[in-house]
Amino acid sequence: MTVESTAARKPRRSSSKRASSAAAKPPQSSEPQLVQLLTPEGERVRHPDYDVELTHDELRGLYRDMVLTRRFDAEATSLQRQGELGLWASLLGQEAAQIGSGRATREDDYVFPTYREHGVAWCRGVDPANLLGMFRGVNHGGWDPNTNNFHLYTIVIGSQTLHATGYAMGVAKDGADSAVVAYFGDGASSQGDVMEAFNFAAVYNAPVVFFCQNNQWAISEPTEKQMRVPLYRRAEGFGFPGVRVDGNDVLACLAVTKDALERARRGEGPTLVEAFTYRMGAHTTSDDPSKYRNDDERVAWEAKDPILRLRRYLEAEGAADQAYFDELEAESEAMGKRVREAVRAMPDPDVMAIFEHTHADGHALVDEERAEFAAYQASFAEEAK
Repeated sequence: MTVESTAARKPRRSSSKRASSAAAKPPQSSEPQLVQLLTPEGERVRHPDYDVELTHDELRGLYRDMVLTRRFDAEATSLQRQGELGLWASLLGQEAAQIGSGRATREDDYVFPTYREHGVAWCRGVDPANLLGMFRGVNHGGWDPNTNNFHLYTIVIGSQTLHATGYAMGVAKDGADSAVVAYFGDGASSQGDVMEAFNFAAVYNAPVVFFCQNNQWAISEPTEKQMRVPLYRRAEGFGFPGVRVDGNDVLACLAVTKDALERARRGEGPTLVEAFTYRMGAHTTSDDPSKYRNDDERVAWEAKDPILRLRRYLEAEGAADQAYFDELEAESEAMGKRVREAVRAMPDPDVMAIFEHTHADGHALVDEERAEFAAYQASFAEEAK
């Protein structure tokens, strides 16, 4: 008997009842598997599929990366509060996800960030001060993407995943063995651009790693109101693997991203990495997280702090002493001072530059707007006389 004939003999429920039943029972799913190599208490654990062996020097290097990145981030936040920056998107709490994944890349890999990947930028060799020009309004990015294979920050949510996929398709056609990484957040995963990128990457077997930092909040929207299944499982529907990693574990993020990149280089296609982490601060400096989440949640995640857990491991292994931590503290303060001085020394941009590079051959409407704005600016000089 065919499936069709069997189905035909069964009484049919109305479509409204079927929809009601589906809505009443959320899809069943097993507890998400979380790759972890370093517990919040700083204890080293093993995973059957992912692991990494690092020297004491390499462990100290990862710790230094996270400490300096956090110090830079704190300085940028302070500069915004002092009126030196127009806006800032903090990465506080996400250092392990960014440093671990960033250090997994090779020099010839190409990275497409959002606007919060300050730690990844550090790993790619971008001067921290150069990240602040756009947020001060003096340039459109501040660095040459091709110098460090690190693209300019992308404000449009999710669009960089399509850029990364297209670039990766080109890499494959060129026959190179490099890979591409696209960073985005849990909120961006609901954008159509991300779904399109997943589909193109799967169909064309593009050597791209989709690295999602699930920091639990898309501005004020919690993940339970964004999706009904664990985020990493979305990859299944497009035909490529997904993995969830402890985003506050720098060792696990390094191991999982390295594995995904090697898979891409072997021509095995894309991977979705979900770094399960937490945004300790505001979405940006224009946001007030106290309006939509409670302090208990933050306190619980503070116990999982990525820097503290690696420090505990370093101390337990005898890989770092107090002199090392004191020296690093001095280095971080010196970097904060340098960044502060660099920002304040940035020259103001030409206000008329906003009309340049809009159209390749000029445009009558832009010319009209330029003239009107010039007259508006000149009116202030006349009033001052």
